[in-house]
Amino acid sequence: MFVLDTDHMSTLERGGSSALMLVTKLSPVEDALIATTIVTCEEQCRGWLAKTARETGTALVRAYVQLGQHLDIYASMNVLQYNEHTHEIFQELQQAKIRIGTQDLKIAAIVLSNDAILSEFQT
Repeated sequence: MFVLDTDHMSTLERGGSSALMLVTKLSPVEDALIATTIVTCEEQCRGWLAKTARETGTALVRAYVQLGQHLDIYASMNVLQYNEHTHEIFQELQQAKIRIGTQDLKIAAIVLSNDAILSEFQT
């Protein structure tokens, strides 16, 4: 399984040449083997919710449309969950004092608990 992180998902949402390159690299992979994580969804949702909180008028309408499109993307994908087993792995990673951010540690724990591989596709 290939797991797309927050950078990958943001690239896909933005579109453009970087998204096209990523889609091209992913094209040989079966859709069922492509996933993202609930932590990535959380990170992106926080950004969209912050945007809807600060916008007004037509910018607010646009922000809500984009939030809806964001949710549609996640609804159509495999989203790997954070569960008790994942949390145990997360705590082990924290105790190992691995020097990466908390959210990245959570994503790593999800990947490890699902025997998946974090996508090595560059954006």
